[in-house]
Amino acid sequence: MIIFVDIDETICDTPSNPRDYTKSVPREEIITKINKLFDGGNKIVYWTARGGNSGIDWYDHTKEQLDNWGAKYHELRCDKPSYDIFYDDKTKRIEEL
Repeated sequence: MIIFVDIDETICDTPSNPRDYTKSVPREEIITKINKLFDGGNKIVYWTARGGNSGIDWYDHTKEQLDNWGAKYHELRCDKPSYDIFYDDKTKRIEEL
């Protein structure tokens, strides 16, 4: 399976007002669950909207965070659109893992 995983408020908690990605704190239990999916042969793609509105390139910083947090993944994408709600027949909440 190919599994896309959001970053902020999914595998980490990130302060808002204003959003400060430099202060993100990993949710280790969730990262462990995603790593098990990776180890099980699934393709893991971390997909974030970081910088989508501001135009700031957060790729290198985000990659460094994922690597420091021990997140296993095949790809990091920073092209997720910004939205308020997402409906899809294949989506799941992280708590459903």
